[in-house]
Amino acid sequence: MIMVHWENRPEESWKEFRFGQPYAEGLSRLKVEVLGATDFDPATLWQWGTMQASAVIGVLKACERAFGEEGQRVVREALIEVGRDVGRQLLQDMKIPEGVSEAELVSFMVTAINRVVYASLEEPAIDSDREVSFHITWCPHQDYYTAFDCRVQRYLVQGIIEAMQEKGYMGDWQVRFDCTIPAGAPTCHFILWKATAEEKAEWERYTELLERKALQLSERG
Repeated sequence: MIMVHWENRPEESWKEFRFGQPYAEGLSRLKVEVLGATDFDPATLWQWGTMQASAVIGVLKACERAFGEEGQRVVREALIEVGRDVGRQLLQDMKIPEGVSEAELVSFMVTAINRVVYASLEEPAIDSDREVSFHITWCPHQDYYTAFDCRVQRYLVQGIIEAMQEKGYMGDWQVRFDCTIPAGAPTCHFILWKATAEEKAEWERYTELLERKALQLSERG
C-alpha cells in the first residue's frame, strides 16, 4: 500500500492520531468515482485551486478599494468563518493517542492543517515541551501569491485555531513566521509556542498592521 504524504511522520504516536477529513463526502466521491474510475488528471485540481485562491484575493482587494475598512471587515469575517468550519470538521472523530504530550498534540494538529487543509509539504519539529515548528517546503500558492497576498491565509488559519480553542485545544499557544517562500526564502518557517498574555496579542497586532497597509495601498489605486 502506498503511503500518502499526510500519513507519514516518524513519531510512533502519529500512527494512532486521527482527525476528521474536511468535506469528507466530496472527498470520497473524488477518490472512488473520479480518481478510481476515470482518467481525470488530479494535477488540474491545482490549477482550479489557484483560480479560486486568485479569486479570493481579488475579491478582498476589490472590496477594500470600493468600501474601505467596511469591505475589508466583511471579507475578513467571511474567511474566518470558513476557517472555523474547516477546523470543526478536522476535530470530528479526532482520536488522541494515550500519553501524547501537549506539544506533540499541537504539532500533530498543525500537520493535519498543513498537509491536508493546505495541501502542502512540511517538515515538522517538536523543539521542546513549550515550542514546535515546521518548514513548509512546498505550498500550492507559492508561485502565484505574493508575500502580502498570504494575509488571506491568515484569516483562514485564525478561524481554524478558534475552532480548536472552542474545544479546549491550543488555548495558550501562539504562532509566528520568520520567512516565507513568496518573500524569497527557500521555505516558509513557522514557530508555535506557549505564549504569555502579551505575546498572544502579537497575532492581532500584526493582523491590524497588515490591514492598515492594505487600505493604504487600495487608496493609491
